[in-house]
Amino acid sequence: MGIESILIFLLIGAVAGWLAGLIVAGGGFGLLGNIVVGIIGAFIAGLLFPSLGFRLGGGVLAAIVHATLGAVILLALIRVLKRA
Repeated sequence: MGIESILIFLLIGAVAGWLAGLIVAGGGFGLLGNIVVGIIGAFIAGLLFPSLGFRLGGGVLAAIVHATLGAVILLALIRVLKRA
């Protein structure tokens, strides 16, 4: 993996985490927190969506949407578990 790929990977994670934070929690988690939430969200979406038959296509925008949806699921689960 080249340096450009890593930078794009981190950028998509940061944007996805920030968007998910705005949707679920009402704010971001800082740069590092957004990257972590976005990357974990992309992993969750990558495991969950293909089994449900949900496909977004390719490209950077699709990757951001994919990771954001997974991050929203992650943050919603964390919120539910905190209340329990």
